[in-house]
Amino acid sequence: MNYRIAKRQDIPIMISLRKKQLIDEGIKPEIDIDKQLQQYFEEKLSDGSLVEWLLEDGETVVATAAIAFIELPPTYTNQSGIRGYITNMYTAPELRGKGIASQMLEKLMEEAEKRSVHKIFLYASKLGKAVYEKCGFTESGGWMEMTL
Repeated sequence: MNYRIAKRQDIPIMISLRKKQLIDEGIKPEIDIDKQLQQYFEEKLSDGSLVEWLLEDGETVVATAAIAFIELPPTYTNQSGIRGYITNMYTAPELRGKGIASQMLEKLMEEAEKRSVHKIFLYASKLGKAVYEKCGFTESGGWMEMTL
């Protein structure tokens, strides 16, 4: 198996894996989001604010994980204001439980360290929560949101 950083030509597979991840999390695919995902990945890969790792088994991509670097206002505990958001964590069902997600997380943490980003956050699905806890993530309260 081969780990590598995604490039623009990988966007179609990134879109496919993102949609599989969302469906695994219980989100129904009631609308077409391909155009929006294409635009997002093109923009974020181009400006360097997203680093996505892929795991290939031969010619097939079987897992992915990404870190999006988000600029927020500086705080006393995060002087740069830049935080890393872990996203697009997906491993093919037949390969789950083999440590792939943990290895992908390690690669994302290394990417954050290269950029001197020390604040990392994520939203944990039921599928991923144990993996994140094993890697040292802790809960810090729930997320709040509203729909207008």
